[in-house]
Amino acid sequence: MSDLFEKLLILRTAGIGPAKYAELVRRFGSVSAAAESLNADAAMRDKVQQEMARAQALGIHYISDDDVRYPAALRMIKNHPPVISVRGNLDVLQKSMVSIVGTRHATATGMGFVADIAQRFAEQNRVVVSGMAIGTDTAAHRGALRATGNAQTVAVLAGGVDYIWPMENEALYWEIVARGAIISEMPVGFVPVATNFVQRNRWVAGLSETLILGEADLKSGSMTTARFAVDYGRDVWAIPSHPADLRAAGPNSLIRSGNARLCIGASDFFEDVKKGVPKKKSLEKNDAENNLVDALGTIPVSESVLAQVVKKTVSEIKGELVVLELQGLVRKVDGGYVRA
Repeated sequence: MSDLFEKLLILRTAGIGPAKYAELVRRFGSVSAAAESLNADAAMRDKVQQEMARAQALGIHYISDDDVRYPAALRMIKNHPPVISVRGNLDVLQKSMVSIVGTRHATATGMGFVADIAQRFAEQNRVVVSGMAIGTDTAAHRGALRATGNAQTVAVLAGGVDYIWPMENEALYWEIVARGAIISEMPVGFVPVATNFVQRNRWVAGLSETLILGEADLKSGSMTTARFAVDYGRDVWAIPSHPADLRAAGPNSLIRSGNARLCIGASDFFEDVKKGVPKKKSLEKNDAENNLVDALGTIPVSESVLAQVVKKTVSEIKGELVVLELQGLVRKVDGGYVRA
């Protein structure tokens, strides 16, 4: 039997996860002896062989924790996955990583903010790690993919690396396979259940030295990821938001408790590489436009509310908003306008 086959034979046995795997190997002195102790029947051996054959056919690689290509930060976590499967660019595993997570129900402003930070990390040759869920995760992956080159982002899945979930992200999945990597500890072809997502969150936190939390309510899975990162001693940052929004409760609570540092953007991590380039907001604007810009923030404001604030009619401010949008001073999103 090959070493990989023996490892998978242990890990695919019911009731055995990373902790039990480590215990068996310690007790019997080697992977081979631990695998032999299970007395696996022919059906179980066939199941593992079929998985390995499927992985080979799909171009999926298995990386063991004794392989130099195994992510160094993840190896340091107690009871880490002894074997992970990888689909995509293996070079990504050797690069420095940052995890970016948040709610599936993120605002357009929140997703835009996260995408900009992710792009900046990717441009600085840092890999952006997330869980490929809709909302914040998607924004993080797509932001990283805006950067040129390959190996900018990793998606950690709760199911097998060949199981695309959610289906809304099928196109994103294939972009990540082509230019980054999909990884999982679960068998190829495995369909996840709820408990697998909690374990997935452990590895999202464990892969990186830094974690950034976007919008998240207190009970969200991304808050679980952030707590794992705190437990692992990672450098945790949180993006604040308006306290009236439930999606602000998670990051704001971490900042208030001192478990996360306040994140106001990519400038927290990188010096401005665009020095000398005039900022869009330096463009001249008249008093009426000033009033409109001053009335906006990160929470979308509708045209009718804006008109009341600046004491004009909706028809009067429409033209001014168009000019401001062209100047890059405001941005139209679902629900109205925000300051750019």
